[in-house]
Parts: sequence; C-alpha cells; structure tokens
Amino acid sequence: MGKLDGKVALVTGAGGGLGRTHALLLAQEGAAVVVNDLGGARDGSGGGAAAMADSVVAEIKAAGGQAAADYGSVADEAAAKAMVQACVDNFGKIDICINNAGILRDKSFKNMTNDMWDVVVDVHLRGTYLVAKAAWDQMLAQGTGGRIVNTSSTSGLIGNFGQTNYGAAKAGIAGLTRVLALEGVKYGITVNTLAPAAWSRLTEDIMPESVEERLAPDKVSPVVIWLCTDDAAKVTGRQFCAGGNRVTLLSWQVTEIAQGDPMAAPFTVDEIGEHMAASMEQWPKLLRPMEV
Repeated sequence: MGKLDGKVALVTGAGGGLGRTHALLLAQEGAAVVVNDLGGARDGSGGGAAAMADSVVAEIKAAGGQAAADYGSVADEAAAKAMVQACVDNFGKIDICINNAGILRDKSFKNMTNDMWDVVVDVHLRGTYLVAKAAWDQMLAQGTGGRIVNTSSTSGLIGNFGQTNYGAAKAGIAGLTRVLALEGVKYGITVNTLAPAAWSRLTEDIMPESVEERLAPDKVSPVVIWLCTDDAAKVTGRQFCAGGNRVTLLSWQVTEIAQGDPMAAPFTVDEIGEHMAASMEQWPKLLRPMEV
C-alpha cells in the first residue's frame, strides 16, 4: 500500500531533474501521474519534443504505475487548462498539483533586457498561476480538497546575484502561495512552497560537479510527496527549503527539520513524515493564523 493510493497528480516540467523524481516517487507511492513537459531547452527555447515526458511515463509504467504525458506550456492558458483536463480524462480527477516547470535567463541587472525579464516571469509566475488556477477550479468542482505545491527558490526568498528576473518571479510565487493557503482552508486545499537545492540541467553550470551526488534531485522529492499525503492535511502556507537530505522550515526564523548524510540514500517519505511530526512543536507560529 502506498501513501497516495487512489490519488491523481499533475507535475509540470517533469521530463527531467526535480520534476522527474517528483513524478517517479508519486507513482511509487500509488498516485497516477500526468507528466507534463514542453521538451524545450533550459532557457525556454525550442519545445515540442515529446521524448522527455514520454520517457518518464515509460519509467513509471515499467515499474507498474499509471501515467500519461502532456506536452503543453505552463505559460499558455489553454495548455494549462488542458493539462489539468488530462488528469480528469485519463484518471477521473486531480488531487495533487506540483508546479515545478521553469527556465533560466540569468544576467546581471545592468545587462538585463525586457525580453529576458518577461519570458522568465511569464513561465515561472504566470505559469504557476495558470496551472494552479486550473487545478484549483477543478478541485473546487470536485469538492474533496487537494494539495498544491509551488516551487520557489532561495533566489527569491533570500537573493542571488544575476537573477533579478528569476528571483522576482520566485518571490512572487511565494506570495501567491501564502495567499492561496489562506483561501484554501475552507475548501480543504493545502498550498505550500518548496525552495529546492538540487543538481539538474537548470543548475549544472552554476554548481560544482562535486555536489552532484550530494544534491541529487531525489533527495528533495520525499518532502514534496509527504506534503501531498493525508499526514500533511494540516500543513499549509509553509515554506520548506530542501536539498541534500536536509529540510528546513523558512519563516521569520529558520527551523531545522531533518539533517541526514548528504551522501546517503534519500530519506523515505515515511522518514520525512517522522521528522516533520517530531519538529512541529518547534515550528514558528504563522503570522496570520489559519485553522485547518
């Protein structure tokens, strides 16, 4: 028995990196997964290549899971609605939405162009909004609650040189998440923020090769999947930093949740749940209390 048996999930940007490991672990825990990936380059160019999403779907099916592919752009309203509809058409509903898709156009602010700004904000902030809105509307129609996990970054929450466009979009996603969490309480929809640290095609040229194993994407995914379980039904409006088997809660103070050997195998979802449960009494109070 998986912790997500009978659930249906959508993961955007799931053809590689973090999205792929999210999708694989969701399926391992029993969820049916719609694997979305445009198939473009990391700067957002190209697209239309089905191989990335199809490859992850094949992996899930080979392991005995259920999955379907979607190739739409999160920045396109019709495509965002279509990927949520793909969950309904293939598996009857949507319970989980993980907004992971993203691109990079890094440049110092003096060299930033409007095009570089617009495309990054469009994919990250608008894309997260469009997919979350489509999933939200479907979850409300179903009337059974849901889980939304939005991907932010320490570039937006803390700052990082050369990423004004990316940082602004990621800070916007964190703000969107906090407001959605407040609005989702009455509907049983939890909304949380993930700020990951992982080696992927987005980060491979800004991280040294020595951290590739330490910051493997599959050492982030257990946190995401736990947030989608029934055990996390009362966890909403929170910001989690995760990477290298380390999990922290980022609020007006930092709270250590889990600290494992970064060179060891990833935590299991159950192990993450145990760490979460053991640390909850130390979590800072939300600035705006929410009753769930």
